[in-house]
Amino acid sequence: MNYTTLNEIPDLSALYRTLMVGAVPVPGLGAGKRTTADPQTAFRVDGVRVDAEHLARYCQATGLRLGNELPATYPYALAFPLAIKVMAAKDFPFPALGVVHLSNRIEQTRPLRVDDTLDIAVHAENLRPHRKGLVIDMVTTYSVGGEEIWCQTSAFLGQGAKFTKDTPQELTTRPEAERFLDFPAEPEAGVAPTATLRFSPESTRVYAEASGDKNPIHVSKVGAKLFGFPATIAHGMYTHARMLSVLEGATRGATRITADFYKPVILPATTGVYVAPAGASGAAVSYAGAREMTLRKAKDPSALHAAARVEPVA
Repeated sequence: MNYTTLNEIPDLSALYRTLMVGAVPVPGLGAGKRTTADPQTAFRVDGVRVDAEHLARYCQATGLRLGNELPATYPYALAFPLAIKVMAAKDFPFPALGVVHLSNRIEQTRPLRVDDTLDIAVHAENLRPHRKGLVIDMVTTYSVGGEEIWCQTSAFLGQGAKFTKDTPQELTTRPEAERFLDFPAEPEAGVAPTATLRFSPESTRVYAEASGDKNPIHVSKVGAKLFGFPATIAHGMYTHARMLSVLEGATRGATRITADFYKPVILPATTGVYVAPAGASGAAVSYAGAREMTLRKAKDPSALHAAARVEPVA
């Protein structure tokens, strides 16, 4: 892996402006870029300090508690420009705009704190086939004083992307990408959601401003339609953070948080969050102290937007 150390986290708006050039998909041409290997471009920034105002805007947008401990999903937003910079590199397998966030896993040995000095590193790995294209994992790590505290693996789908005939067999024969969690059972008839969450274009723009993620599919009706959506959609990590706000306080300590994203939340939308002890829905494995969550369409709980598991780890 070829890490380049940057002096600061890059400006996300500037990166998006660069990515917009040639980003509009053309029917019949797939995703446009092709690959023959796992990308080697990677970036890191050392000595990062949290901007309290940026953190406050993020917490206000997501409903997560503002305090000395960072919400478990906040490091994703802080480091996201580095992930986009990895995607913008020539050796990344498909265009960044229009990628689909399929799954996400966060593992932390303790919550990061506002006064921590953070060393952040981002790289991509494990390019593999998917029935709709190619999937790659974006891995982001946060270290404090040389100790890795927080690690996230995000699985991104490049729709229509393909291997070339020159791609090594060790890549093309990798197992097809799968979700991180089993598909959850539907709530039993008559079971009310634990909480109701509403998403609107306005609230999503507030999150886009707070996180810096102004991908056109989230903030522009025209941009969303260019990428095949009938209207703007909420960010996957925005819906994930809103879900976790229902379990405020459960993500402290050593924690693993896993999520899969299904039907996009097309704006505006009213959703229900269902929470239960892990294994209560009939799963074969029970996780002590863990909680399973689903985000579903309020008027049709069979329509699943996201599933998540929050579990303490030793």
